Amino acid sequence: MSSFLAIQIVLKRLTSAEVDRIIEMAWEDRTPFDAIDFQFNLKEKEVIHLMRSNLKTSSFKMWRKRVTGRKLKHGFPDKKTRFKSTNQK
Repeated sequence: MSSFLAIQIVLKRLTSAEVDRIIEMAWEDRTPFDAIDFQFNLKEKEVIHLMRSNLKTSSFKMWRKRVTGRKLKHGFPDKKTRFKSTNQK
């Protein structure tokens, strides 16, 4: 099975509310990809695919430019930590 097909299968199980929350977390500067993986079981590659398929091309390019090489997007302080935005219920 190709990795593209595997990613599609993983993303289909998400609700629209979960997709919205993942996009919000991905845009946040201080939320690492590991936190998204911890909450939604999505690896960085899957988050990138989700962003590409749900954002306009210009928005996706702006986001990729922003997060590429950013230290804060690639760290996770403690696996026991629960990341929850004040917007999340």
